[in-house]
Amino acid sequence: MIVVNTETIQGYTVREVKGLVQGNTIRAKHLGRDMAAGLKNLVGGELTGYTELLIEARRQALERMLAQAEQLGANAVVNVRFTTSAITQGAAELYAYGTAVVVEPEAV
Repeated sequence: MIVVNTETIQGYTVREVKGLVQGNTIRAKHLGRDMAAGLKNLVGGELTGYTELLIEARRQALERMLAQAEQLGANAVVNVRFTTSAITQGAAELYAYGTAVVVEPEAV
């Protein structure tokens, strides 16, 4: 499956638009990560626990979006975007969305 954050894919023609597809996940902070982050705030540096949490959340949201695209019969998703929002104190949603399409290589 081709996944891009642009409206078109170089070398391909969109033959059919299947529609909007999305995937999301909601993650809560982990007490251990919060304690480590608090200590890191004293000395500075990357909060690796949170970095790992966001990497996993993006991966899961993307996988869910792609599964939805496959169910629609798409072979690509264009205009992919990620967004986040606070759900409650200590929990956030990561949301991935795009347009599922069927593409074909352009004739040379």
